[in-house]
Amino acid sequence: MINLSSFIAFHARRTPDRCALKYRGQEISYAAFDQRIRMVSGWLASRGIAPDDVIAVLMKNSPAFLDIAFAASHIGAVFLPINFRLASDEVAYIVENSGARVLIADEELGSNAAGPAPIVPVDEAAQSNATRLAPDAKPAAAVRRLPSDLMRLMYTSGTTDRPKGVMLTYENFYWKSADHVLALGLNRDTRLLVAGPLYHVGALDLPGIAVLWQGGMLSIQRDFDAGQCLAAIEADGLDAAWLAPVMTTSILTCPDRGRYDVSSLRWAIGGGEKTPEARIRAFSQYFTNARYIDAYGLTETVGGDTFMEPGLEITKIGSTGRPVAHVEIEIRDDSGNRLGPGENGEICLRGPKVTPGYWKDPEKTAAAFFGDWFRSGDVGYLDEDGFLYLTDRKKDMIISGGENIASSEIERVIYEMPQVREVAVIGMPDERWGEKPVAVVVVADGTVLQLPELTEHCRKRLAAFKVPKQLVIRDQLPRNPSGKVLKRVLRAELEINT
Repeated sequence: MINLSSFIAFHARRTPDRCALKYRGQEISYAAFDQRIRMVSGWLASRGIAPDDVIAVLMKNSPAFLDIAFAASHIGAVFLPINFRLASDEVAYIVENSGARVLIADEELGSNAAGPAPIVPVDEAAQSNATRLAPDAKPAAAVRRLPSDLMRLMYTSGTTDRPKGVMLTYENFYWKSADHVLALGLNRDTRLLVAGPLYHVGALDLPGIAVLWQGGMLSIQRDFDAGQCLAAIEADGLDAAWLAPVMTTSILTCPDRGRYDVSSLRWAIGGGEKTPEARIRAFSQYFTNARYIDAYGLTETVGGDTFMEPGLEITKIGSTGRPVAHVEIEIRDDSGNRLGPGENGEICLRGPKVTPGYWKDPEKTAAAFFGDWFRSGDVGYLDEDGFLYLTDRKKDMIISGGENIASSEIERVIYEMPQVREVAVIGMPDERWGEKPVAVVVVADGTVLQLPELTEHCRKRLAAFKVPKQLVIRDQLPRNPSGKVLKRVLRAELEINT
């Protein structure tokens, strides 16, 4: 069996009392986790969920999130975690596009739960233990999966106006896990802080589930809070973490950080943007026993394609490291030709952890590959030693607080406003979030548009983190001879004026 439940069952037999999950002071052993997975899978099967059916969840971090993820795999279903920050219109699109048979949603997120699938609410008690959703359920037998079978769908912002469903197979997951074990030295003693949202590959897969694969422990934080994370590191002796840039900044500027013993931490993975040298040095000064691991990865590769190697953090400052064992990286030009060391081009990846493509979208799948090389849409170069450096994003993407935002998604919504003749949304530097969305608008004749009005309109249709934080009114947008808006020019002009 290659179902995710198989390695939980293995540890449950070997070390039944060993802690697998910790949540709000509650310790869940491998034996208990194994039993919960079997019970929840029985409940899902009783609802008519069959192999290859899609199970969507709209949930914050909790043990129930993992109960359902592993139970879905146990019966051969496909797990679909949805970003709980999305607006109801966005959730409804994903549920409909995926063909999800059910949407399981935290009660507090009920106003955003939408779509054609039946909705199952999860109250606070069930968040700690998903078996409370169906106390009379009987355990289900495992359904055999193959390496090429679909394990998960992850919807990610793209350059189009709608997110794309990234297909991730069992083969993708297991090769990813093997690579992370090798690169990070994961083992049964790894104790990981899970502070990022589990709907994101960063928290779920970098290295997340791979820690459980090895028999380690996850300390799950429902929401990110810098003080609570530091307290968990001290109380549980946590030695590993994945932290989005905004989370690292919050921890390093936490007023009470000096009161916590964080000596157990050995490493933390960063990523999502180029890490400034000052942040790396500040991290090392506070976490004196830990190293900051800059990294690069994609949802399409289950995260973690390159890692900075020990001792080279400053020598190779600005790099995200070298590829993991089973990933190849090449830099290509627009025609797909390979470029040499130091030459900027599109970062392309090949290996067994790369997605087979996008859900129900053969055209986008074909466009995403040069042969068997996946086109990341990011621009960078490799140095003579094979270290990767990011220099730009080919795709029109904004990264705010570790979240990818397609500017075209925001533009589509803004164009609904009658006052708007033209709009371009760009990412501008932000001290806290890394980048913030800024709307540059040409208003229709005889109309006026102000930021509060724009904000109100966007909040009804978009997740809060996608709503523009600034509005700039222009007489016209800069364009090239073919009519394409020159967003690079807009960014440069706004940087000069700020």
